[in-house]
Amino acid sequence: MAKTAQHPVLVIMGVSGSGKSTVAGLLAGRLGWDLAEGDDLHPEANVAKMHAGEPLTDEDRWPWLESIADWIRSHTEAGNPGVVTCSALKKRYRDILRGEGVVFVFLEGSRDKISGRLASRHGHFMPPALLESQFDALEAPTPDENFISLSVSATPAEEAQEIITRLHLDAADARP
Repeated sequence: MAKTAQHPVLVIMGVSGSGKSTVAGLLAGRLGWDLAEGDDLHPEANVAKMHAGEPLTDEDRWPWLESIADWIRSHTEAGNPGVVTCSALKKRYRDILRGEGVVFVFLEGSRDKISGRLASRHGHFMPPALLESQFDALEAPTPDENFISLSVSATPAEEAQEIITRLHLDAADARP
C-alpha cells in the first residue's frame, strides 16, 4: 500500500498504450489537480526518433526525466498536488522522479491487451512496433518504492476511481 501525502504528486506509469494519459486526465479533472503530460516534455529529437520507430536510449531519456522531475519538485515543494504521466519503465528512472509526496501508479496489463489498445490508437508518435522494447525494458516497482499497481482491465473511468479510492483521495484534496 502506498503512503499518500496530503498533497501528493501521482506519477501515472506503464508501457505505451496502458492508458496513462486517459487515466491521468480523468484523475486530474476529478480532483481539480494540475496535469502534465510527460510526452509533451520530450525534446523534439526524442519525438522524432520514436516517430521513426527507434527506441530511445538511456542517454536520450535523462534530459526528459529531469524535466519531469523538475515539474514534480515544483509541485511538492509548493505543497501543490498534481498528476504527471511518465512511462518510468526502469527503477533508475523512477529514482530520479521519486521523493517525498510522490506516489507511482503502475498501470499494468498483458502484452496482448496493451498491443490491442495500441493498434487502435491514431495520431500518436509512439508506433506499436516499439511496444516489445518497452515490455523488455519494464522493471515493475519494488516494495521499497511508494506505489500502487492497477490492472488495465477496467474502463479508464473505473481505473481512475479505483486510484482515488485506494489512495483515499477526493475533491476535498484539491488545491484551494
